[in-house]
Amino acid sequence: MQSPQMIQAMQILQLSALELEERIEHELTENPFLEVKEGEEPPAEDGEKTSEEVGQLETMLDELERYERDAPPRTRGPADDVDKKLEAMANTPAQYHSLGDALLEQIALSDFDERRRSIAEYIVYSLDPRGYLPEPLERLVESCPVPGITVEELQAVLDELRAATHPALGAADLRQCLLLQLQALQLDTPLLCSLVTEHLDDITTNRLPRVSRVTGHSLDDIKQAIEVIRTLEPFPGREFGESPAETIHPDVVVEEVDGRFEVRLTRQGVPELTVSPAYRELLRRAGNGEAVRKWIKQRLESARWFIEAVHQRQNTLLLIAKMIFERQREFLDKGIKGLQPLRMLEVADATGVHISTVSRAVAGKYSQTPHGILSLRSFFTGGTARAAGGVTSQTVIQQRLRELVAEEDPMDPLSDDRLAELLRDRDGIRLARRTITKYRKILSISCSAQRRVF
Repeated sequence: MQSPQMIQAMQILQLSALELEERIEHELTENPFLEVKEGEEPPAEDGEKTSEEVGQLETMLDELERYERDAPPRTRGPADDVDKKLEAMANTPAQYHSLGDALLEQIALSDFDERRRSIAEYIVYSLDPRGYLPEPLERLVESCPVPGITVEELQAVLDELRAATHPALGAADLRQCLLLQLQALQLDTPLLCSLVTEHLDDITTNRLPRVSRVTGHSLDDIKQAIEVIRTLEPFPGREFGESPAETIHPDVVVEEVDGRFEVRLTRQGVPELTVSPAYRELLRRAGNGEAVRKWIKQRLESARWFIEAVHQRQNTLLLIAKMIFERQREFLDKGIKGLQPLRMLEVADATGVHISTVSRAVAGKYSQTPHGILSLRSFFTGGTARAAGGVTSQTVIQQRLRELVAEEDPMDPLSDDRLAELLRDRDGIRLARRTITKYRKILSISCSAQRRVF
């Protein structure tokens, strides 16, 4: 069975830089004996700073003693539940607006009367995350709480909502979504409407000659029409309630200094922690107050455990990061092409830690390197043996596939068999066609038939 200290150390090790910063702030707030070491400031004069801290802590202890002495026994009641709910709400971080929140704000700014506003809100709550209405209006009318509503009235409010937000909001499917936008833009020509209603599957699979043959239009006309369709929004809900991109805070920095690469941890958000010396004076003043002495010792022990866990995280992360970049030195010199096959077990054996420790240490962590910010986990990759000897990492092979596809003739794209031949002949890498197909799908590269340009 693992001790509480071990469990806390593993939890701290898994935290990213931003999560660790938040955890430290929380611990500093909760534990009065934990403080930030301010080494750049001169030490306080005799008892000056300690007296101030002792005064604050004594106030807390006086309240604790008074509570234990005077407070009658309590049982949980409704007020406790309310307090816990309020506390949970106060400590919940603000969330970005969802699709529903954003649309409800739009409704509030529109000139809907009370009945139409209620219907509009019902429509918003019926939308899926894409902005579609997955159920037909007839079924929505049956479950609508607004009395006496008809399909015609629901359709009229939906049309008003579209005019105030997005012309395709509440579409039943992709085809209706595109048609509604063509109508709103007055681009609903017979050819465009025909392509949307009858030939979307052919367009998706790049069977343009077939579309040209069936519609009787030239390939140039078909391609121009497709360019118009590509300007439309397939998911009308995407324009509302979108969250900003997540900010990445690298934990590890690799930089070249005097011709050598140095690996270090970023200090941002990780202050030097220490135990407040005020506990000594408080223990002396507590005398025989058993409850107070117990409270002080618990808080003191918690502070020491947390400081040790943070130190252990930093030391373990730095040890593992140094070993990763020692094994991936060619990456630092050449970029992605220099990436070598590497397994977590190799790093675990080289650093003397368990493989699960390596996995926890790199989880959610990023490194700032001369070739960009990359996740530490991305440096662990399998490999394929080359004909001339040696091993090439899967990441390098995937990068080579990208390059071959980028260099191909778009009028005659490379098949998976041809890609396998080029890798064998040019790079000495032997891969089965099914492996090429797997890597191509991982890279979100379409098959040759769909890549062909007519």
